[in-house]
Amino acid sequence: MRDFFIPFIQGALRSAGIETDKEIQIEKPNDKKFGDFSTNIAFLLAKELKTNPRELAGKLIGLMSFPESTVVKIEVAGPGFVNFHLDPAFVMRSAREVLVSGDSFGRRSVGEGQKAIVEYVSANPTGPLTVGRGRGGVLGDCIANLLATQGYEVTREYYFNDAGRQMQILAESVRFRYLERCGLSVEFPQTHYQGDYIRDIAETLFIEHGDELANSEGLSLFKETAEGIIFASIRKTLSRLSINHDSFFNEHTLYQSGDNGTSPNQSVIDALDAKGFISRHENATWFMTTRLGQEKDKVLIKSTGDPSYRLPDIAYHVTKFERGYSLIVNIFGADHIDEYPDVAEALKILGYDTERIRVAINQFVTTTVGGQTIKMSTRKGNADLLDDLIDEVGADATRLFFIMRSKDSHLNFDIDLAKRQSKDNPVFYLQYAHARICSLLRMASKEFGFDADAAKGDSLEVLVEPVEIELASALLDYPEVIQSCLRFLEPQKMVEYLHGIAELYHKFYQECPILKADEQMRTGRLELSICVRQVLRNGFALLGISAPESM
Repeated sequence: MRDFFIPFIQGALRSAGIETDKEIQIEKPNDKKFGDFSTNIAFLLAKELKTNPRELAGKLIGLMSFPESTVVKIEVAGPGFVNFHLDPAFVMRSAREVLVSGDSFGRRSVGEGQKAIVEYVSANPTGPLTVGRGRGGVLGDCIANLLATQGYEVTREYYFNDAGRQMQILAESVRFRYLERCGLSVEFPQTHYQGDYIRDIAETLFIEHGDELANSEGLSLFKETAEGIIFASIRKTLSRLSINHDSFFNEHTLYQSGDNGTSPNQSVIDALDAKGFISRHENATWFMTTRLGQEKDKVLIKSTGDPSYRLPDIAYHVTKFERGYSLIVNIFGADHIDEYPDVAEALKILGYDTERIRVAINQFVTTTVGGQTIKMSTRKGNADLLDDLIDEVGADATRLFFIMRSKDSHLNFDIDLAKRQSKDNPVFYLQYAHARICSLLRMASKEFGFDADAAKGDSLEVLVEPVEIELASALLDYPEVIQSCLRFLEPQKMVEYLHGIAELYHKFYQECPILKADEQMRTGRLELSICVRQVLRNGFALLGISAPESM
């Protein structure tokens, strides 16, 4: 409901002859005695206008004119806050929007006509997905869902490299295990991939080819087979979490010549060189970041002729701009913190608007059982496997636990808590609220013939209990919570919000008789329950978790 106040405050400012580009902030006071909503705009403007903030607040109040039966009282508080007290009936009338909009409640068209790309997971096909990659995958998927609700045409992209040194090591690892399977004695390097999945791939090759590859020095078949099997495994794992990408971008294409006869990587070098930001010495090619105030230049092409990570990363971002994306969102692991600033500086030099790029860094994950850190792996190899975590706690718990803490915080994934069927488990708590409402509506249908699908919210205005007003007001915050999630690239805010809604509903359920109330009151409370169910469903859809109707 915060947006309701903005035009009236803007009108008061214009009437007072005040022009400002300051954002008008509307907040909910923690203490209800200070009203339903509050703004500090008078306090913010008073200093530059050289006036008393309380006097300015009083002047603005005198210039505000709200429609009848909406705002019942406006007052000045503290050092210049303007507090608004709403008519409870207005809050309940407004809550009808939830019923009318249904699945579309919270959707906006701010991104209409604009393309957004969200790149996430982006693990090279060298092994099964880890728990850490899973957290980034869920974060990216939720952000893509959120953007779609705002009208953006969203591309979900997976960026990978099947031509680097790690793919060479993968092929060699499979070949060593294949030779062992053929009965040959080999010394397996400690630097190579140790997981049992390598043996499985080798077994596949042995079943298909016998020992006929034992004398082959070529690695292409080992690499292609391993890549195909691992990529299929990665996509299957992601699908278990309902993560599906629209586009897969192979880094190798950045090394290939385009229609102009130059590769994207080389085009970046040439463009930076033309701007005076390339130097060549020690048989390497350097990005002259010292010109930007950094202590050292950064290598783009090593003395071996191989590019550093920075060069293809810059070229890849150029393709995102050239493909017409107005919003570019990157989901990186914590190990990318040091690399991206150089990429952004290069893009600025090349003339691209880096304000269109948003970066979310998700921190590491540890899994615990009984308070002890464990590895989620039933196979040898030093990895926390995402598949094993999903097997243990299920897809819903996996997704929600990954985003119930800020992306900026290290996540301690408590396996015991994720499996617990109690209010302490946030997944159980949220889904139980939804199931409780579904059960209530089934009983209302059976006992009174109440048709939830036909409800229009006509009886909401009879509700006057404080918890009912508070709940309805909280439901109307949902569209703004979506905005906040996108502003900070933080789906955790939606988890916190939905938890608060569930908490309020359980309080309402305990304090306000529903089925035992008189008909009009019963209908109003059932309609409010439907509103809560709708917001929970919409929020669950954004977070990618199911909405069970019974538990």
